[in-house]
Amino acid sequence: MSYLHALILGIVEGITEFLPISSTGHMIIVSSMMGIEDNSFTKAFEVIIQFGAIMSVLVLYWKRFLPHWGFYKKLFVAFLPTGLIGFILKDVVEQLMGSVQVVAWALILGGVILVWSDKIFAHLTAMGRKTSDLTYVDSVKLGLFQSLAMIPGVSRSGATIMGGLTLGMNKKEAAEFSFFLAVPTMAAATGYKLLKIYKTIEPSQIGVLLVGCLVAFVVAMLAIKFFIGIVTRYGFRGFGFYRIVLGVLILIMLYTGQNLQFN
Repeated sequence: MSYLHALILGIVEGITEFLPISSTGHMIIVSSMMGIEDNSFTKAFEVIIQFGAIMSVLVLYWKRFLPHWGFYKKLFVAFLPTGLIGFILKDVVEQLMGSVQVVAWALILGGVILVWSDKIFAHLTAMGRKTSDLTYVDSVKLGLFQSLAMIPGVSRSGATIMGGLTLGMNKKEAAEFSFFLAVPTMAAATGYKLLKIYKTIEPSQIGVLLVGCLVAFVVAMLAIKFFIGIVTRYGFRGFGFYRIVLGVLILIMLYTGQNLQFN
């Protein structure tokens, strides 16, 4: 993996991490197009640079992360299902990470759900429950929704947002809670990946990781502001149509034997 690869993937990660279009799915697709070798480091890279993106949440919403133990308890409870299920199914998830076909089908299904949700949850554009209204049982339910994103292409933020809407949260609050929940989730995923590969990381790869994380952090700052504005005004339908079109195009390419690689 070159520095150019890290730069491009950092941009992709920063744009897609908080949009309900699947950052992991997009990185798998882009990595395949650039012909990046599918190995333990590149798979870990795709997870670790997500931590760079979620650091933007701490910067933009730092006041929400000031000592407030009720808020932290709800985040921890919501994180637990993903943490436990992810640990148990880590080998299965690792295998799915390399499948562009799985990503394509997940993009299409998730897109259909997003388009459908705009009609079903139209009343939650301005009104609805807030994060402070959630119970610990609600937090567990949100964590179970988030765990669906272990399937590449599902979208962690999208799954969590859908969970929030089913619990009656308004769209803005559901989107922001998905940002907050990303912090412990991706911190744990990054820590696990680093522990797994740190002994095999070469000096040149450290620079690649830092570039990816830094670029993802900067781009994610802009993407979050853009996403909140779009959701508040227009909802999720546009993201749903985008997912469907992208997923269908990828399947057409795969099933007609076309090479996804540009090189």
